[in-house]
Amino acid sequence: MNPAEIFCPNVKCNASGLIGQGNISVHSWQEGRLACDVCKTTFSETKGTMFYGLKKDHKLVEWVVTLLGHGCPPQAIVAAFGLDERTVADWQRKAGAHCQGVHEHIIGQSQLDVGQVQADEIKVKTQMKIIWIAMAMLVSCRLWLGGTVSARRDRKLIDALVAQVRAIALCRPMVWAVDGLSTYVKAIQRAFRTPLRNGKPGAPRKVAWPDVGIVQVIKRRAKGVLSIERRIRQGDPPQVQQVIDTSQGGRGGINTAFIERLNATFRQCLAALGRRTRHLARTAATLEHGMYLVGCLYNFCWPHQSLRLPLVVNGRGQRRWVRRTPALAAGLTDHIWSVYELLSFKVPPAPFQPQKRRGRPPKRVLLEAAA
Repeated sequence: MNPAEIFCPNVKCNASGLIGQGNISVHSWQEGRLACDVCKTTFSETKGTMFYGLKKDHKLVEWVVTLLGHGCPPQAIVAAFGLDERTVADWQRKAGAHCQGVHEHIIGQSQLDVGQVQADEIKVKTQMKIIWIAMAMLVSCRLWLGGTVSARRDRKLIDALVAQVRAIALCRPMVWAVDGLSTYVKAIQRAFRTPLRNGKPGAPRKVAWPDVGIVQVIKRRAKGVLSIERRIRQGDPPQVQQVIDTSQGGRGGINTAFIERLNATFRQCLAALGRRTRHLARTAATLEHGMYLVGCLYNFCWPHQSLRLPLVVNGRGQRRWVRRTPALAAGLTDHIWSVYELLSFKVPPAPFQPQKRRGRPPKRVLLEAAA
C-alpha cells in the first residue's frame, strides 16, 4: 500500500484522480484504509477495483475469474471450490463491469492508426431469445477494439460498433473488411466525416474522410457448394491493396479471416457462445460482461503467437522469442499484464469540474472586481 501511487476516488474532491500530489495518507494499515487530506474522506485500498466489497480471498477470486475467462462452466467452478452459483455469477458481473471500464479508459481514449479493421457479428442463442454481438479488431496488432450487444442485427447495432472505432481512429488511410451486410457501408460513411464549420448559423457541412476503403467478403452456399465473392465498395483498389498488405505483413488479400478467428476464440472462452451448449445465458447483460472480460484478457494478459519477436542472444544465431500481447504490440502497455493486475487496475475518475454558479454573483465578488 503505497500512498504515492494512489489517487482520491471522490469525484467531488479537487484532487480527484491525481497521483503524486501528496494528499493521500494511511488511515489504517490493519484495515487497509487511506485518507485524503483535501476532502478529508477515507476510503478502502481496493476502492475502484474488482475486489472492492468482496470478503473472499483475492487469490480465490482471481482463480475463479481466470477460469471463467477460459471458458470453464460456472457449474464446474461451483463443484470445485464449493461456492454458490450466485456468487460466481456476481463475480463474473463485477469482473466484466470492471474490464469494461479498463477497456474504455485505455483503448477507448487512445488514438491509433488503425490501418485495416475487420468486423463481424455472432449470433447467440439464449434461454429466451436470439442476441447478436458485433465486434471489431485491428488486424496489424490483433487488438480487440470493442463490441456491442443487441437483440437485433440492425442499424443501431452496427452504428454503435462503428462509433467505437471512430472514437479512437486517426485520420489516416484505412480499410474496413466486413461481410455482406449492407448496413456497414452506410454506417462507415456516416461516421467517418468531419464537420466543416464556417461561422454561419445552422448545422455545419460534413466532409468525408479521404482514403477510407470498404471491402466486403460475401459467402453463398448453394447445393452444398460454397462460393466467395470479394468486392471493393469504396476506395481506390491499389491503395486498398497497399493497406491490406501492410497490415497483414505482405500476405493474404481481401478476407475476414482474422475477425473470424477472433470469433472462434470468444466462442471457446465463453461457454454461452458455443454453438451446441447447455450453458445458455439468460440476459444480454451477462453476455456483455463476459465479452468485456474475455476481450480484456485477450488484449492485456494473453500473448499472441503471431506477435512474438525474435531476440538474438549471442553471435551464433541462437534466438529467444519475446512474447507480446495485442495491447503491447499496439504500444498501449509496456509489459504483459497478469489477471490480478487487470482486476486491480484503478480507472481514474474524470477531473473535478466545479459547478457553474447561476444567477447574479455575490456583492463581495462585484466589489473585488470593481476595486
